[in-house]
Amino acid sequence: MKLISKLKSITLYAPDLSKWQIKIIFSIIALGIVIGVVIFTQNLVDELVKREHRILQTYAKIYEHFDIYTESDDLLFLVEQITPTITFPFISTDENGMPNYPFEDYSLNIEVDHTQTIQQQRAYFREYIEKMGKQYPPIVVSLGGEDGKILNKFYYTHSELVERLMYFPYVAIVAISAFVAIGYMAFSNIRRNEQSKVWVGMSKEAAHQLGTPLSSLLAWIEILRNSKNDPIAIDDTLSEMEKDIQRLNTIATRFSKIGSQPIKTEEHIPDILDRTCDYFDRRLPNIGRKVEIVRNFEAGTYANVNTDLFTWVIENLLKNAAESIESRNGKIFIESHRKHNGNICIHVRDTGKGMSAKLKRQVFNPGFTTKKRGWGLGLSLCKRIVEEYHDGRIIVKDSTIGKGTTFQVEIPSVDRDLVE
Repeated sequence: MKLISKLKSITLYAPDLSKWQIKIIFSIIALGIVIGVVIFTQNLVDELVKREHRILQTYAKIYEHFDIYTESDDLLFLVEQITPTITFPFISTDENGMPNYPFEDYSLNIEVDHTQTIQQQRAYFREYIEKMGKQYPPIVVSLGGEDGKILNKFYYTHSELVERLMYFPYVAIVAISAFVAIGYMAFSNIRRNEQSKVWVGMSKEAAHQLGTPLSSLLAWIEILRNSKNDPIAIDDTLSEMEKDIQRLNTIATRFSKIGSQPIKTEEHIPDILDRTCDYFDRRLPNIGRKVEIVRNFEAGTYANVNTDLFTWVIENLLKNAAESIESRNGKIFIESHRKHNGNICIHVRDTGKGMSAKLKRQVFNPGFTTKKRGWGLGLSLCKRIVEEYHDGRIIVKDSTIGKGTTFQVEIPSVDRDLVE
C-alpha cells in the first residue's frame, strides 16, 4: 500500500514527467512487440525452410536409390505417389541445370502454360531455375554418393506459406504503428476531454462551495437588520457570520492544497464529524426543506488526516445527501465505527431519491452530474482525497430508487495504545 501511494504521489506531483514516462513506456512496449513479432516470425520461417529442405533431401535420396535399382516406370510411380508431400515449387533438371522434358513430369507446384511452345516453356523454366538457384543451392542427386556421376539437380524455393510469413512482420509493423498512432490520438483526445471536464467541474465546485457561506452571510445580514434592538441576537448572528467567514477562508485553503502533498495530523474522527454536522445544522433550513442530521459516532477512534481536506469530503457527502431529498421532511444518518480490520468506517445515508445502477457506476467520474448547477467534481474530489491522500476508499455502499443512498468512507485508524 505504501509503495502504491508513493507511485501515485509521483504521478500526482510531477505531471509532466509522468506524461513523458507514459509515452516512453508506451513506445518501449510497442517496440518490444514489433521486435518480438519479427524474431518469432523469422524463427518460424527458418524452421519451415529447414523442414522443406529436409523433405527434399529425403526425396532426393529415395530418388537416387530408385534410379539405381528400379525401372523408369517404377520411378514415375514414386514421383506420382510420394511427391504430394512436397508443397513448395520444385524442378528436376539434368546435370547441367537444364529442365527435363516433359516439364510437368519433372516439376511440382508450378503452373505449366500448355498454350506456349516447348521453347517458350523451356525458357520460362530456365528463368524459374535461375531464380531458385539464387535463393537456395540445388540438391545434387549423384550415382554412388557425392563423388559419383551426377544424375539430376533438384532446384526449389520456399512455399507460399513461408512467403506470406516473410511479409508478416512488415504487415505487423504497419498494423502496430497504426495502433500506436490511433491509441496516442485517442489518449490525447481523452486527456483533453478530461482536462476540460476537470476545469468545468472545478469552477462549478468552487461556486458550489462558496454558495453556502455566501448565502448564509446574506441571511445573517438580513437578520441583523431586523435585530437592531436585540443585542443577544446581534451577538449570536455575528458569531455565525464569523463562522461563515472562517469557512470562506477554509474553502480557499482547500483549493490551494489540491495538487500538493497535504500535511496530516492525528485527529479524533468523531470530533471532525460532529463539527461538520454542527455547521450544517444551522444552514440546512435555508434549502427550503426540513432535513435532520442523525449522528451516531463511536468515540475513541483516531486517524491521521488532513482536517481541511477530510472535512471537505464529509461536507460534500452531506450536501449531496441533503440535495437528494426532495420531500418536505428528510433525514441524513451519519455514523462511524471501527471495523474488525482496524479501519474507521463512516456511513452517510439519506432518505432521498436514490440512484440507478448506471448512475452508481458514473457518480465518481470527473464532470459527471445530474444537476443543472454545482456538482460535477465534488464526488470525484472526494474519491481523490480519500484514496490518494488518506490511503482509504470511498464507495456507494447501497442505493435504491425512492429510498435513498448510502456512501461509505473507510480510512486506516491509529491505535493510540500502541502510539502511547
